[in-house]
Amino acid sequence: MSHQESLTVYLAAFVAELAHSGITDVVVSPGSRSTPMALVMAEHPDLNVHIHVDERSAAFFALGIAKVTNRPVAILCTSGTAAANYFPAIVEAHYARVPLLVLTADRPHELREIGAPQAIDQMHLYGHHVKWFAEMAAPEKSEEMIRYARTVGSRAIAIAANAPAGPVHLNFPFREPLIPLLDDNLFKITERPKGYVKVQNGDLTISDKAFGQIAERLKGKERGIIVCGNIADKQFASSVTRLSERLNFPILADPLSQLRSGKHETDNIIDTYDTFLRNEDAKLFLKPDVIIRFGAIPVSKALTIFIKENPNADQFIIDGGGGWRDPAVLSTDMIFCQETIFCDKLVTQLNDNSASGYLHDWQQLNALTKENMTRVEELTELSEGKLFYQLAEMLPEGATLFVGNSMPIRDLDSFFLNNEKNIKVLANRGANGIDGTVSTALGAALYSKSLYLVLGDLTFFHDLNGLMAAKKFHIDIHIILVNNNGGGIFSFLPQAGHPKHFELLFGTPLDIEFEHAVRMFNGQFTKIMDWNHLRIELEKSRVSKGINVYEVATNRDRNRDEHREFWQSVSQEISNFVKDERR
Repeated sequence: MSHQESLTVYLAAFVAELAHSGITDVVVSPGSRSTPMALVMAEHPDLNVHIHVDERSAAFFALGIAKVTNRPVAILCTSGTAAANYFPAIVEAHYARVPLLVLTADRPHELREIGAPQAIDQMHLYGHHVKWFAEMAAPEKSEEMIRYARTVGSRAIAIAANAPAGPVHLNFPFREPLIPLLDDNLFKITERPKGYVKVQNGDLTISDKAFGQIAERLKGKERGIIVCGNIADKQFASSVTRLSERLNFPILADPLSQLRSGKHETDNIIDTYDTFLRNEDAKLFLKPDVIIRFGAIPVSKALTIFIKENPNADQFIIDGGGGWRDPAVLSTDMIFCQETIFCDKLVTQLNDNSASGYLHDWQQLNALTKENMTRVEELTELSEGKLFYQLAEMLPEGATLFVGNSMPIRDLDSFFLNNEKNIKVLANRGANGIDGTVSTALGAALYSKSLYLVLGDLTFFHDLNGLMAAKKFHIDIHIILVNNNGGGIFSFLPQAGHPKHFELLFGTPLDIEFEHAVRMFNGQFTKIMDWNHLRIELEKSRVSKGINVYEVATNRDRNRDEHREFWQSVSQEISNFVKDERR
């Protein structure tokens, strides 16, 4: 039996099992040692193979696909530092709970640690940032080894997809020759041709007795809040709003909770808390006795501080992934239950709470803050806060909005308000980094219509080469580039109080004309002149194709001052309101 025959049968069985187990998309970076796997994948009729030459960008591109499909996506690269370039996206996938199947080719065992080229230590390369690592056996054609390859493939996908979802790493040692024997019978499998082993993943839940005990503890409670972070379940919005109505608790909806946009009930959804929870009078006035929290940690620092400042409140954290999302170490109850199931079952155990003045207080402060936000509309110069205030109006129905980290995601939290447009909001908030943002958004755009990416100039520069995917795969994307020539978020941090080295170390102006880079990838570049110009361009974007970049130039210092003036003016209004309510 030849080595090539063993290589071919072994890998064909593995790849076929990936397809049987739900893999539809594979992102491959070219390389020599990964040749046998890449060729076999390219032959499979049910796999969409996307070629991406830069491994770092490729992994983030796969991350974006997995984010919008909620299915594991496979990534394949050659040995050596190619595998190391996957690391940032794997870290993000781990903390953001996104399923990835990481396939790295490697030198065979006899070529390791003897100075062979492109041979690094790939054992447990990603450490604890993957849910499972397996060093695959060398390819063989025996029945036992074929079963082994198929079982590992199915198992890896199941582990990646099971809550909490995340990355899994399989390392494949390949000997030369690296060319498999491709023919028409490559995927003809006689034993269990529809898949070797099916894995059934279930949702975490708790007993009816436990639900009854929680309901009893919540009985008669009036001063309660529901905090919702990043949640991917489409059914969650209707379920949590029903729970809010039954308890008469306000919902503090992070922009990534998917609660600020859609046709669900929004009367109890508070969307301006990031502004009014900066006010000390409001925080004392709204002091809760109960906090029920779903999903990832909220974007808002003001909200996080508010939660931390109420250590005596009963804090229920519901996590369908069985994690421990409690950085303040204040939870009284850690409940491992799928979030929608928790809401639906708890509602059946609860009687309606009486009308709550506490809920009304939150609603009044929310309405007061929104009234003051109309001042943002009066700004005539291009402004970051006004941009996000107007986005819901400017974007089309059903759009996907991907937002970069640093200031954009914070301005989104402050100024992107409730609407009925079913706008899906995405961001890389696992590790909160700026790397790979363009690539992730493009991966998401592959399966999302009308995707708009809003990001800063440093974030755009950091992943400019990600635009190659749009050019290569003919992906339509609209990029609103907020260019304040540097790291705008640092203007809001204590570092700004030390001007001597601020620009050198933190402001970091790039002074780049991005138009040249965009044209290099066959993209269209538009420098926005004023608000009407932006509105016209976004209207045209509904039919435009390819890469479209709209540069909105702002001033870092003016942006900081506008934010602070707005917060100060709103804070004064809120303090006056609270004092009147206490009389």
